Amino acid sequence: MKRPLFCELCPLAFRLSRLKGIMLRKLKDALSRAHFSNTLSATPLAALIKSHSSPICRNLEGVDQELQRNKAVNLSIAIQQLNGIIIAPGETFSLWHLVGDTTAQKGYLPGLVIHGGKPTAGMGGGMCQLSNLLHWLVLHSELSITEMHHHERFNLFPDDKRVVPFGLGTSIVYNYLDYRVTNNTAHSYQFLLSIDYGSLKGELRCAAPQEHHYAIRVENDRFVREAGGVFRMGDIYRDVYRSTGELCHSELLRHNRALVMYELPPEAIAESDV
Repeated sequence: MKRPLFCELCPLAFRLSRLKGIMLRKLKDALSRAHFSNTLSATPLAALIKSHSSPICRNLEGVDQELQRNKAVNLSIAIQQLNGIIIAPGETFSLWHLVGDTTAQKGYLPGLVIHGGKPTAGMGGGMCQLSNLLHWLVLHSELSITEMHHHERFNLFPDDKRVVPFGLGTSIVYNYLDYRVTNNTAHSYQFLLSIDYGSLKGELRCAAPQEHHYAIRVENDRFVREAGGVFRMGDIYRDVYRSTGELCHSELLRHNRALVMYELPPEAIAESDV
């Protein structure tokens, strides 16, 4: 049997581990030379790079709908700290640096979080939907991703009108699992965020048109039965094009291998050839 981690021993051990992670991240940031983005502007930058919208409440089996309604409240509070943020050349965008801890004192409510591969309740839950949206926008830009943590190991829910490929989900925990991007270009970028008609909406804009544009594609997305269960597999690529439409190159973003946690029809599952 695998020996449990200290943080898994009991609730107190988890709280101590979390506090340690928070303090170490604060110390690391204080000692770093990173220049974090802090400027908000209500004036949109000139060039729209990418826009996206995702519904906040979904019909997820086994998930309390109140947690999803609370998620909408949590997101509405968080985006007030991010909407219009300017990422100037040389600056680093940090989600947690701007949002801060999602405490009840700030108005946050228990929302949907993923812990140990299962959906559960957590104060301020729902922030992963925000980081997922930001990540999808950034993948279509020339910004450099400097910190990102994948939702790994589990495919919890069936696809429901999926636009963003499975496997690009981000995992964030205040403040030691962050989502960060650095602007190594010559032009400023900007996130614009809103909630409208039950959806989280976002735009990534730039002060000037980009030299390249990007497309995300999936190859070999499939369900395979192996020892231990059914796994979802596939490869996610980012294609980089010049403004003329010529393909420059393709890069592998991720190879998926996640345990499926819901029922599938037998005909959707392939047997492993290993």
